Amino acid sequence: MSVGRGTVVFVGPSLPAAEVRARLPGAVVAPPAAAGDILRWATQARPPRRLALIDGFFERMAAPWHKELLYALERGLEVYGAASMGALRAAELDRFGMIGVGRVYRGYATGAIVADDEVGGARAGGARLRRRAWRWSTCGSRSRPRPGAARSPRSTPTACSRRLAACSTASAITPRSWRRRARRACRRARWRAGAAIPDAKAADARALVRRLATRPPAARAARAAVRVERTWALGVFADALGVRLR
Repeated sequence: MSVGRGTVVFVGPSLPAAEVRARLPGAVVAPPAAAGDILRWATQARPPRRLALIDGFFERMAAPWHKELLYALERGLEVYGAASMGALRAAELDRFGMIGVGRVYRGYATGAIVADDEVGGARAGGARLRRRAWRWSTCGSRSRPRPGAARSPRSTPTACSRRLAACSTASAITPRSWRRRARRACRRARWRAGAAIPDAKAADARALVRRLATRPPAARAARAAVRVERTWALGVFADALGVRLR
């Protein structure tokens, strides 16, 4: 049996879909999740055994609801989150059984990072734009965690990283470009914008895919401990999607 069979991964652009397919044969690799996508999978008569949320929409369309993930847990699915939207949701729902993976998740779970836009990014015409996760991955500022980022003679000095962090924070998410911001912020610093910058989100996404590839899905529980209240809003949402809550 393919190692990824029964698994759905919502990803892009933290990690290329082709890489996920190569590392997790048999998995369904879906685009970033929007509101309703997870509920559609979870309400199927024979739902997948695992859902892995890496990337999700949040600006031009509504982000995945928390109750969608809770409903999947109620139906006995394993639900994972990492890197980007998945890290945020896992930090919010790990007490209910969602499994978080990676440094970005741990940063949110421990309160070391708190702003949603730390993992915000943009997709324009399919092109990948760098996220802000690199900022706290490599920044020397005392206000930002540095999860083991390797330093080199070309790494960012503390003074430069503080200016760079301030420059990035002051700009909107969509047009951010780390090279352009770096050149503006560090013209007088002893650091070149071509320095290698670790991609924390990609590293966490790979860690999640490795975990899925090495641990087959467990048998689905008949009924999980979590129970999602069937509120009026959830019912209207399900009706709009054309799905039936069980």
